[in-house]
Amino acid sequence: MPISESYDVIVIGAGMVGAAIAYGLANDHTRVLVLDGGDADFRAAKANFGLVWVQGKGYGNPAYQRLSHEAAQLWPVFADQLMDETGICLDYESKGGLNFCVGESQLQARRTRLSQWHEETPEHEPCTQILDRTDLQKLLPGVRLGNDVSGASFGATDGHVNPLRLLAALQKGLVRHGGTLLGNHAVDRIVPLSQGGFSVQTRHRQFDAAQIIIAAGLGSSALGPMVGLDVPLRPQRGQLMVTERLAPLLPLPASGLRQTREGTVMIGLTQEDVGFNLGTTSSAAAQMSRQALQVLPDLASARLIRQWSCLRIMTPDGCPVYAESAEYPGAWIALCHSGVTLASFHAGPLANCLHNAKLESRLNFFHHERFNVSSIE
Repeated sequence: MPISESYDVIVIGAGMVGAAIAYGLANDHTRVLVLDGGDADFRAAKANFGLVWVQGKGYGNPAYQRLSHEAAQLWPVFADQLMDETGICLDYESKGGLNFCVGESQLQARRTRLSQWHEETPEHEPCTQILDRTDLQKLLPGVRLGNDVSGASFGATDGHVNPLRLLAALQKGLVRHGGTLLGNHAVDRIVPLSQGGFSVQTRHRQFDAAQIIIAAGLGSSALGPMVGLDVPLRPQRGQLMVTERLAPLLPLPASGLRQTREGTVMIGLTQEDVGFNLGTTSSAAAQMSRQALQVLPDLASARLIRQWSCLRIMTPDGCPVYAESAEYPGAWIALCHSGVTLASFHAGPLANCLHNAKLESRLNFFHHERFNVSSIE
């Protein structure tokens, strides 16, 4: 093994979470190294829907709801800065978002759920409203809605972005600020050093750092226990489809349905517990098509270009994990399945916390010890 190269921080994983954190750290003039695996790794970013979403997020978990509100508020400045620094247009829009309802019972259930959701964080002004079909049609003049669409919830703080451009911009930005990004450097071993800090070993190279941040998605299950960070995770398959480019059809993004700036329409996502199976199925395609046509019947003539899938990173309660190892201080873990929405938070407040080696108390909820029932009791 060659002599180690030394850095202040090593981030393991260059996906949406790791790249955002590393970009923020590099902005703070931290000597940061990002180690990424190969193209065959399980990557949630491959099928990210691109929503910057608040409405309904964190239902039953007020801390997560507050985090989503904060991230959405940070997004406009974050997007402008990232585009100015990298020259990459993110196609970011924040004009609101929709959750379509089919049938009156679904609309009423949505109204009840969002009312309860707002009550969980009374300090926030309500950011959603329920639109009946008449009000929805006024919001979407010229859009032909399916006969069974009863209305929708409208989230004023919601929006969308091109997720592939976002990831490219984060990676370009961190390098521009002096960070180092190495692909095809899957981490095999993390060794805590007796004098403090950590040795991170890949197949051919070795690196040392005072701090490490594990942001390797589902790969974190193998790496975390090496430094006392054993977080329960499970994969959840999400399938989605994309159409050919179409004339403007849907001016606002919706849950499971959005038109990109290029004109393609993205349709999805499924939520399937099938282990690490990355296959696609005709049954899922039929289900997604049926749901899309219920909302926008004019999609019937559109040609489908592609269907693919990804594996989301799911914790037991669906909320993020941000934690430092109690056994090996300086070893951190950061995990979530909402990497686009939370990118502004990861690159800003979270990166600042990690730069200072201390999480703010408001983030205590996100420690993985919440899953350790014996310690809570």
